[in-house]
Amino acid sequence: MRIFSKCCFSSLLGSMLAVTAFGRQQANTDQQRTAGTQVVARTMDDLRERILLDRIEQLEKRLAEVEGRTASAQAPAPGAPATTAPGAQDPAPTSTPSAQEPAAPAPPTWSAGPIDFSGRVSAYYTYNANHPASMNNQLYNFNVKANQLSLDMAEFNLSHGADPIGFELDLGFGRAFDIIAGSEQQPTIFRNIRQAYVSLKPSESKGLEVDFGKFVTSAGAEVIETDTNWNYSHSLLFAWAIPYYHFGIRTSFPVGKHFTGGFQVVNGWNNVEDNNSGKTLGLTGALVTKLFSWFTSYYAGPENAATNNGWRNLFDTTLLLTPPGKVNAYINFDYAQNKLPTGALTVTGKDTGKWYGIAAAVHLQAASKWAFTPRVEWFKDRDGLAIGGPPQDMKEFTITGEYKMVEGLFGRAEYRRDWSNQPFFFRGSAVNGTTGFGTYKNQGTLSLGVLAFFGPKR
Repeated sequence: MRIFSKCCFSSLLGSMLAVTAFGRQQANTDQQRTAGTQVVARTMDDLRERILLDRIEQLEKRLAEVEGRTASAQAPAPGAPATTAPGAQDPAPTSTPSAQEPAAPAPPTWSAGPIDFSGRVSAYYTYNANHPASMNNQLYNFNVKANQLSLDMAEFNLSHGADPIGFELDLGFGRAFDIIAGSEQQPTIFRNIRQAYVSLKPSESKGLEVDFGKFVTSAGAEVIETDTNWNYSHSLLFAWAIPYYHFGIRTSFPVGKHFTGGFQVVNGWNNVEDNNSGKTLGLTGALVTKLFSWFTSYYAGPENAATNNGWRNLFDTTLLLTPPGKVNAYINFDYAQNKLPTGALTVTGKDTGKWYGIAAAVHLQAASKWAFTPRVEWFKDRDGLAIGGPPQDMKEFTITGEYKMVEGLFGRAEYRRDWSNQPFFFRGSAVNGTTGFGTYKNQGTLSLGVLAFFGPKR
């Protein structure tokens, strides 16, 4: 059994990581600012929105320049007639809109007054060739149910960009919400709140923003919402190396044109109500350019229950490659260690448990409706502390195909293979005529997922 719950760069994931790991990390619609205001990129979702808005702004500026030049070139000299000379040919038609036509608008927001809203639903069927009696896919974290139809999540989001006060509220239910809150003793209502925080961005602060409340972690290449990632299933690193969320204070501030830094003081990993009196500190950095983005997070603090003795440290970094064209890629690396309280030892006889791994994915937007993403990763739970089983080395390969049916509705088909150097996976149930468990070193699954999203077009 895991000593702690973990989990999450998401994207522009999907067709957007391109402009879609990557992950958690959060749909911050408050990052959409008016032209001339520097945008803060704290997570992969922020990056996706930032790149999209920047491209729209650039296109609008270019269109305005072209329209201005066209209007001045076609305007008659003072006192000259507006018609062409007899027998002269009319000017060649141009595809540029006339100066009187309005520029193409930015994607609309879905709002009621000052509040923007969006939502999503994700459901799936996963076939597990091992036919585990538990009917669970091992090592998975959200689409965990095997050989049955299941609801991943249904979520509704409300937000208002800080001007200077804003907020984010994400409400939902489904298997994902149960797992996210599964490790914490908390009021039941908290289990259905993915994020709930207020934001402050004073006009004289030069871009500084402060959030207080419950928010998703800044670590990871993927995010909780499956529709924002490239693959349907989440990576081993997202599921086992990092936390899902924090409760506390988060800041972000731009430094120059391309870098955004941040500082956090939070209760800990996956804690609305703390399990001790110590606090975890976080440092974040995001370097965003047109060809690549580099995200780094570091968290450190006492995370052992009922004591401040022994600290947990996590270093997470993700490099997202966004070259021109239809191919995008990311590389995600995590290293973590947890020193146990005095006198406690891991199953390997050490006073400090360590886990680390690396993941990489390539996203190909083959056509407007089709996309394909292979992902590979390696994860080492050196002392059995991250997952709670035996110390082991794990690998996984995933290939995901995506088809966009209509705006806001798409499907994914995915094959995934997991391996361990230990006999970790269960096989055998009444489904294939056996009555007990068989323990194996691999697991193969095939998933079909349907995802719906409503809100601003993306």
